[in-house]
Amino acid sequence: MSWGVTPLSPGAGRDQVNLLELPREQITELLRSGKLSVAVFGLGGVGLAVATVWLRAGAKVVGVDVDVRKVEAIMSGRIPHPEEVVVRTLRESLSSGRFTATTDGAEAVRSTQVADVIVPLVYGQGGPDFAPLDRAVEVIGRSMERGYVVVVETSLPPLTTETRVRPMLERLSGLQADEDFALIYSPERVMVGRAVEDIEFRYPKIVSGIGPRSLRVAEALYSNIARAGVLKVSSPRVAEFAKLAEGVYRDVNIALANELARLARALGVDFTEVISVANTQPYSHLHRPGAGVGGHCIPVYPMLLSWVAQLSGIRLELVDHARSINESQPIEVVHLLLRELGKLGYSPADGVRVAVLGLAYRGDIPIATNSPTYRIVGELLRLGYRVAVHDPLIEDDEYLSSIGVELSRDLGEVLLGSVAAIVATDHREYSELSPCDLVKLSGGRLVAVIDARDIMKISPCCGAVYVGVGRGRKCEG
Repeated sequence: MSWGVTPLSPGAGRDQVNLLELPREQITELLRSGKLSVAVFGLGGVGLAVATVWLRAGAKVVGVDVDVRKVEAIMSGRIPHPEEVVVRTLRESLSSGRFTATTDGAEAVRSTQVADVIVPLVYGQGGPDFAPLDRAVEVIGRSMERGYVVVVETSLPPLTTETRVRPMLERLSGLQADEDFALIYSPERVMVGRAVEDIEFRYPKIVSGIGPRSLRVAEALYSNIARAGVLKVSSPRVAEFAKLAEGVYRDVNIALANELARLARALGVDFTEVISVANTQPYSHLHRPGAGVGGHCIPVYPMLLSWVAQLSGIRLELVDHARSINESQPIEVVHLLLRELGKLGYSPADGVRVAVLGLAYRGDIPIATNSPTYRIVGELLRLGYRVAVHDPLIEDDEYLSSIGVELSRDLGEVLLGSVAAIVATDHREYSELSPCDLVKLSGGRLVAVIDARDIMKISPCCGAVYVGVGRGRKCEG
C-alpha cells in the first residue's frame, strides 16, 4: 500500500532550518518553543507514544500511517491506545492544531524538519520483512531537503541503518548523510502500557549517528525528552545490536525459567519459592515461567539476531534453542491440563469445554500480538476439546472468529459449563480469583485449573485440582 493523501496543518510551510548547522542550545529552543515539527511514521502503540513525547517536549507532530481507517479514527479523537496520557495529549493537541494524522508521508516530510520512523518489522518465512521500513524510507528520501533529520527507532538487525537505510536515502535524495542531512538510529525501549513513562523517565535513551554531526543532533534532541539521560554509542550497529540483545537476554532467561519449572513440578518443588530465594544472590536473575512469550518484541528479536548471525556464518545455538522452548511452552501448558484431566477420568474425546482466561499477550493491556493463547487454543482444538476464551479488555478477535472460538468479556459466560480452565494472561482481575470462584462460575462443573501465570489465589479450591506452572500442584481436588 502506498502513502496516500490527507490534508495537513501542523508544520505546513515549515521554516527552512538546517539542524546540522545549529548549536545544541538553538535546537533546544526550537523544540521547546514549538517551532520544530516532527513527522512520526507508524501510528501503532509505540508510534502514538513517540508522537506524545514529542508533543510534550514542545514539538508539533504530524503522524503518518498507511492505514486510512486508523488515521480517520485518530483524527476524530478515537485514539487506539491503552495509556491515558497518550489519549489525552493527542486529543488536546488535535484540538489545538499541534497534532494531525495523515496517510500522505511525502507532504508530512515537506512540512517538518524531523522524521521519526517507528514502523513495524516482522519476521516472515524467509527472514525480516523490510517492506514497511523501505516504504517509509523511500518517501522520506524522495521528499526531504538539505538539513533534514531522519531518526529510525524501529528495532532492526545490526547493519540495517548503515547498509540499507543510508544508501536508500542518499540515492533518492541526492544528498550526503552527515553532510547534508542527519541520520540517527535510536531504538525505542518501551513497554506498551507505560511507554511514555519509559521514554521520558525510566530508561536512558540510546542514540547513535551515521557520523559525528548526526550524533550531535541526536543528543541535542533527546536530551530534552529522556530525563534518565542520553547514552551515545559509537555507531548505529552498536545501538541496533544492543536493542536486540536486551530482548534476547529476556527470551533466554524465560526459557530457562520454563525448563527449570518443568523439573520443579516433577520434584514437587514450588519454583516461585526457588526464585525468591535464588534471586537474593545479586548475580541471579531468574525470570518467572509462564504460558509462553508474546508481543511485538521478545519473540521476534532472537530471530532477527539469528538471521544476521546466519548471514555471518555463525549459529546462535543457545538463542535458537531458547526460542524453541518458549515456542513450545503453550503446548506444554495444554499437555499439563491433559494429564490432570486424564487422572480425573476425562478424555479429549469427551468433547469437554475448556475456558482459556486471557487473550492479551501481557496483563492489563488490550493487545494480543503473538499471544501464547493462540497456540493454547489451537492445541486444545486439535486434541478435541471445545474452547471459549475470556479477556476483560479485548472485545473481538479476527483469528478466533475465523476458527469459530467464542471470545467474551463476560467471565461467567465463558466459564459456565467448563470442566477446566487455563489462566493464560496475568490480568489483575485473575489475581483476585481463587479456584473456588471458577468452580462456582462454571456451575459446579470445573474440576481442574492450570495457572500458567502463577497469579491466582491458591485457595479455596472447592474440590478442583490447581496446578501452577511455577507453583506446582497446590490443590488435589
